[in-house]
Amino acid sequence: VLRSLGIPTRVITNFNSAHDTNINLSIDKYIDVSGKTLDLSEDSVWNFHVWNESWFIRRDLGSFYDGWQVLDATPQEKSKGIYQCGPASTRAIKEGHVNLDYDSSFVFAAVNADYVTWIHYSKKRKERIYSDTKKIGRFISTKAVGTNSRVDVTANYKYPEVKEISFKISYSQYKNSLMDDRKILVTAV
Repeated sequence: VLRSLGIPTRVITNFNSAHDTNINLSIDKYIDVSGKTLDLSEDSVWNFHVWNESWFIRRDLGSFYDGWQVLDATPQEKSKGIYQCGPASTRAIKEGHVNLDYDSSFVFAAVNADYVTWIHYSKKRKERIYSDTKKIGRFISTKAVGTNSRVDVTANYKYPEVKEISFKISYSQYKNSLMDDRKILVTAV
């Protein structure tokens, strides 16, 4: 429909697409002490998910957010009381501006959530045992114009994953902070 109105539009495919139901930017999996998966979260990871992007000028958000906008015709969650998603600026998603309207936090999580596994001991006690910051949002792609080739547009949605990090704290301090489940600031060099 948007193309028929002269609005540039393309299909986007996101592999390992997160469905973050509680918008905590984490896909949480819970297991018991024996390793059995517990049904404590509605979060999930889909093999892939497809949505559209259209090119808009964003007078409502400001020119910084002009460009490609995510529109999902098959939203799985309600937004402002109805099933809708977008238009969320890909620039906002890449920059982590998840406080904007139009579901930018939901789309951010779809491409950039952490995948976390917890041992659930009781209602009051859980322990993070695994965290993968690279699993979600892989090979975000569209079709090339005039060919059947894939164009990788991942860089429009997120910055490259950091491969090596230099810590300004000792490793033991870092390890203890993870065990305590506190957030720390880690500066990458």
